[in-house]
Amino acid sequence: MASECRGKSSWPELLGAQGVEAAATVERENSLVNAQIVLEGSFVTADFLCTRVRVWVNTRGTVTRVPTIG
Repeated sequence: MASECRGKSSWPELLGAQGVEAAATVERENSLVNAQIVLEGSFVTADFLCTRVRVWVNTRGTVTRVPTIG
């Protein structure tokens, strides 16, 4: 589904970065999305949105999953 979305859709280079900085990078590199910082273990909806990137972080604020559109 990400192939239907416009702009950059995945940020593997942000794995291990700080969540706040990663979210800012995502929004800077694709102005069509809103980055949401989400704590690992949190419940989220399963819907797919081309305008959303979830930035999953641990309790230290470190990115634990590759941020992707969805």
